[in-house]
Amino acid sequence: MPLYEHVLIARQDLSNAQAEGLIEHFSTVLADNGGKVVDHEYWGVKTMAYKINKNRKGHYAYIRTDAPSAAVLEMERLARLHDDVMRVMSIKVDAHEEGPSVQMQKRDDRGDRGDRRERR
Repeated sequence: MPLYEHVLIARQDLSNAQAEGLIEHFSTVLADNGGKVVDHEYWGVKTMAYKINKNRKGHYAYIRTDAPSAAVLEMERLARLHDDVMRVMSIKVDAHEEGPSVQMQKRDDRGDRGDRRERR
């Protein structure tokens, strides 16, 4: 089955438990349609670059799935209809990376990007 990565942004006035409950809700939607959740992460409340529905912040959730496209379409449809979800983005990937996502890694663990001040 195809591999997907999803990022959900929920309203800022939800509690952490409610935001994590959204992850469980959409995980069951995927499971009911023949998919499975490989991994999920709750990134917490983050400030967005621009306002969405008069919200400056949002609860971010990240889900890695192994699901057929019909299950992903159904999950996205229900996310768009859900009052608490402001945005959902799904990306098809060739393989899931091992370990935590870049958002969950410490800055020291992300690797060296080289000296930015280096003159040419």
